[in-house]
Amino acid sequence: MQVFETKKDLQDYLFKKSQQNLTIGFVPTMGALHEGHLSLIKKAQKKNNLIVVSIFVNPTQFNNPEDLIKYPKTLKNDITLLESIHCDVLFSPPVHELYTDKVLATSFNFDGLEHQMEGKFREGHFDGVGTIVKTLFEIVKPKNAYFGEKDFQQLQIIKQMVLKHQLPIKIKGGKIFREKDGLAMSSRNAALLMEYRKAAPFIFKILKKAKKRFSTQNPDEVTRWVEKQFKKHPLLKLEYFTIADQKTLKTAHLKESNQQYRAFIAVFADKIRLIDNIQL
Repeated sequence: MQVFETKKDLQDYLFKKSQQNLTIGFVPTMGALHEGHLSLIKKAQKKNNLIVVSIFVNPTQFNNPEDLIKYPKTLKNDITLLESIHCDVLFSPPVHELYTDKVLATSFNFDGLEHQMEGKFREGHFDGVGTIVKTLFEIVKPKNAYFGEKDFQQLQIIKQMVLKHQLPIKIKGGKIFREKDGLAMSSRNAALLMEYRKAAPFIFKILKKAKKRFSTQNPDEVTRWVEKQFKKHPLLKLEYFTIADQKTLKTAHLKESNQQYRAFIAVFADKIRLIDNIQL
């Protein structure tokens, strides 16, 4: 596997490869890799000749500085994992390589997608996401890019960015990978204290029950039921639960035919924030 830390070295390498008419598949990550990330890479390998993975903990998408400091950094282990599945290229730049002047995000308009759910609780988060993903796209110039559905709102926002900026890239989603007990795989899981790790599968259990209730109840009724369950939980604190239109991400209050819905949730397990979602 080729490892690059500078834009110039990576672009020089990719330019040489482009002369061979290779199709580039790109998987941007923030490291602390797990099976969910690896599944995206394996998916990319089926449709592309050359796979580029980036590892970059992007400072502009953290609205909480403490969260940025605590974010797990496991580069040595990540490289071992990438080599084990025959990844072609790793791009792991320092912050100053991608933010050459000031570490600031560009302001984006995602046609309202950015104001729902995560956008209500993490001010400026999606400007940071848009800034770094667009920057990486411009460096790597992939034909296909892969993102996990655990961050479903992010996936929709990136699709919108590609559309609005007319970028010649196809965005592909990958299913949520879960631990055996149902907890959605996340780089943050490793930071959970034992009692919170044992409690965390409750999140997916509630999502599955909410999905079942959605067949006979309206969105507001399901939401009230979920909120009630978390009020009774001794460890987990619900930040939000919402049932939203899968396309617009706007909260739904009534079910309409020919619409697809998804339930979204954010929960604090002590100081660790966990998100998940399920298609309804």
